[in-house]
Amino acid sequence: MTSAAPAVAAPGVDDAPRLRLLSCNILAGGSVKRYRDYVTHSWKHVLPTGKRANLDGLARVIGEFDLVGLQEADAGSLRSGFLNQTQYLAEAAGFPYWSHQPNRRVSRLATSSNGLLARRQPDEVLDYPLPGRIPGRGALWARFGHGDDALIVVVAHLSLGQQARARQLAFIAELIGPHANAVLMGDLNTPADSSELEMLYARTSLVRPAQAPPTFPSWRPRRALDHILVSRALEVERLWALPYPVSDHLPIAASLRLPKSLLRSPRND
Repeated sequence: MTSAAPAVAAPGVDDAPRLRLLSCNILAGGSVKRYRDYVTHSWKHVLPTGKRANLDGLARVIGEFDLVGLQEADAGSLRSGFLNQTQYLAEAAGFPYWSHQPNRRVSRLATSSNGLLARRQPDEVLDYPLPGRIPGRGALWARFGHGDDALIVVVAHLSLGQQARARQLAFIAELIGPHANAVLMGDLNTPADSSELEMLYARTSLVRPAQAPPTFPSWRPRRALDHILVSRALEVERLWALPYPVSDHLPIAASLRLPKSLLRSPRND
């Protein structure tokens, strides 16, 4: 399947390709508007009530992007009405390619997955469990292109504890390795200037963003916990949080200006 070409500036002014990325912890389609909702609306987290309507709204938002990373997407359990939410969003938003990585299952009540929606077919997709005292975290690794002109994309949802995050980010640093064109996006549960992310910057081509928009909590965002981190060779034209407070995290988006050699046309097969 062939998609529309990426948006570019007028010929002769700037013909570098652009790539629009989005990352979102979707809370399995759930909605939280205040801290007390975690307790008073706890029944909503184990039942499918309202979740499909929230996903339909999100699908209208993500359709303008080229790559979308999802965290806390249900892979098909009671709380989602046994719906694979990554697949549902891909089809509703018109993404021809999708991958998902189920990481944690609680009987038939709930599952939790990372997901990746793409306009271009990945050349390789790999699933990795992340280290941690409590299992259930993972990194979804995808490669677009070949050799030095390949783009590596990793979607991850990291632990709440600092020591566990440090181990997980050390593992992700090994996954990214020497690649000059890489993206890590997801709910990293830590600010962009944390010591564990500084270690990641030191070991990979990823760089600390100049500004990190706050994404949590969605109803009054004060903390920058969700990130799209990119290599120095990928110029960030804009990095912003979308005002779409359905989950307890706001989606974070980035517009990148790519080297002309990279992927050539990132939205075309």
